[in-house]
Amino acid sequence: MIGIESLLGVVVLFALIFFIGSFVRVLREYERGVIFRFGRTARALVNPGGGGNGPGLVLLAPFIDKMVKVSLQTVALDVPPQDVITRDNVSIKVSAVIYFRVVDPEPAVIAVQDYLYATSQIAQTTLRSVLGQVELDDLLSARDKINQQLQRIIDEHTEPWGIKVGTVEVKQIDLPQDMQRAMAKQAEAERERRAKVINADGEFQAAAKLAEAADLLARSPISVQLRFLQTMREIASERNTTTFFPLPIDLIGPMLGRAIGETK
Repeated sequence: MIGIESLLGVVVLFALIFFIGSFVRVLREYERGVIFRFGRTARALVNPGGGGNGPGLVLLAPFIDKMVKVSLQTVALDVPPQDVITRDNVSIKVSAVIYFRVVDPEPAVIAVQDYLYATSQIAQTTLRSVLGQVELDDLLSARDKINQQLQRIIDEHTEPWGIKVGTVEVKQIDLPQDMQRAMAKQAEAERERRAKVINADGEFQAAAKLAEAADLLARSPISVQLRFLQTMREIASERNTTTFFPLPIDLIGPMLGRAIGETK
């Protein structure tokens, strides 16, 4: 049977291991720790593990130190749909996504209570404020410029918290049904206008080419005869049962005049 002394030794050993383990922390590669000693900031472990070896084991003073872990990974935060009235008085719903990460763990823990919630709130208010100053056409056509403006403004607000905003993307724009129908009609009218302009340009170019050809034929009468013979050859090669022979008006003019005079 196990003696009382042996059992007591095992209990003491486990208690000692648990006591030591409760003051040993392990930080992953993407984690940093901020240590508080008696409630005051002792040090921010930018390269914990001793000797600047990077993340690893961190030893805390028993009953004195308390550590708060902070992740340095990039966070993709969805901004829920916001009701926005644009500069040209169009009511829309806009959602976005913001990418940010902690670059300074100490202010991220001390300067703000919950940096995730705070960043989400500042993103929502900035989204409504910025999009309310632009027109709907600019929002649809110049989205890259608006994304850069949102990123710059949100980053200015989160910089004191040790947070760097990398990218802000307007994800979805929901338009009212009547506005969608109006935009569809506008797009259809624009396509019809372009088709008419292209048709008119084609007619203009064709008329210009015909005018040039008429001037060329007028300066060279023999060209008219050659063109006449070429046309007759093309008609004959198509095996038509009826062939038309055009006659010059100056040839049949006197004959028509004489016929009209005899009828009178």
